[in-house]
Amino acid sequence: MGDTGVKPEFGIFIAIVSVSFAALFIRWTSEGTHAHVIAFYRMAFASMIVMPITLVFCYKELISIDRKMLFLLIGIGAFLALHFATWIESLDHTTVASSVLLVTSHPILVASVSHFYFRERHSRIAAGGIALGLAGMIIITWGDTSFGEEQVYGDFLALIGMVAVAVYMLAGRQVRQKLGLFVYVFIVYTSAAFFLLILCLFQGHQLVSLPGDDYLIFAALAVIPTIFGHTVYNWALKYVSASVVSVSLLGEPILSSLWAVLFLEEFPIGTIYLGGAMVLVGIIVVSSSKIDLNITAG
Repeated sequence: MGDTGVKPEFGIFIAIVSVSFAALFIRWTSEGTHAHVIAFYRMAFASMIVMPITLVFCYKELISIDRKMLFLLIGIGAFLALHFATWIESLDHTTVASSVLLVTSHPILVASVSHFYFRERHSRIAAGGIALGLAGMIIITWGDTSFGEEQVYGDFLALIGMVAVAVYMLAGRQVRQKLGLFVYVFIVYTSAAFFLLILCLFQGHQLVSLPGDDYLIFAALAVIPTIFGHTVYNWALKYVSASVVSVSLLGEPILSSLWAVLFLEEFPIGTIYLGGAMVLVGIIVVSSSKIDLNITAG
C-alpha cells in the first residue's frame, strides 16, 4: 500500500492504460503539425501542471537543490526531450505497433548496459531474455525493410527514442532516490520542454496559430499519458514487485497496437507478430529477474 492510500497495483494499471493512448493522440494531430512541436507542447503542458503542486508542497526541497544536482536533472531532461522528439517523429514513418514495440524494449537495453557497464551480473535466464528481445527487435526492423525505406527510418527513430529513454532511466535511477517525485518530474519535464522549444525554433517550426483541436490533443497528451501515465507509474514502482513490473511493461505495446486497430484501422503487418512476441517475452524475462527497471516510454 502506497503512502497515499492508493493501491500501487491500481496505479500501475491506470498508468499503463493512460500511456498506451499516446500514439493514438499523436496520430490525431493535424497533418501539418510537426512531431517536435507535439513533443514540446506535451512537455510544456505537463510541466505547467506539476508546477503549482511542486511550488506549494515541495518548495523547500526545490530550492535546496545544489548546482551539481540541478545540472544533472537538466541533462536527464535533455535525454527525455530526445526520446520524445525521435519517438513521436517515428510515428510519421512507421506503424504504431513497430514504433511502440521498439521504443518499449528499453528494459532489454538497460539490462544489457547494467550488465556490462555497471557490472550488475544477471542470471542465465535474464541473459536469455536479453538475447531473445534483441533478436526480436532485429526481426521487426528487418521485416519492415520490405515496406520501404520510410518505414525503416521510422523504426530507426524509434530505436533512438528507446536508447534515449534507457539513458534517461539509467541516469535517473540514483537521482530519484534522493528527490521527491514532484521535484524530480518538474525539473526534468521543464528542462525537456526547454530543449524541445530550442529545437523547434532552430528548425523554424510553427508554434502558434495551430488548429484548435491540436491544442486540446497537446493537453490530453500532457494529462493522460504523461501525468496519469509516466508520473503515476514512477510513483507506483516504489511499492510493487518485479513480477508486477514485468507484466505491466507488456501492457503499453499491446494496448497501443489495439487502439491503432480499433481507431486508426492500422493492423500489424509483416514480421511484427514473431518479432513482437520475442520482444515481449524478452521484456517479461528481463523484468522478472530483479533488474532495476523503472519507467514507461510512450
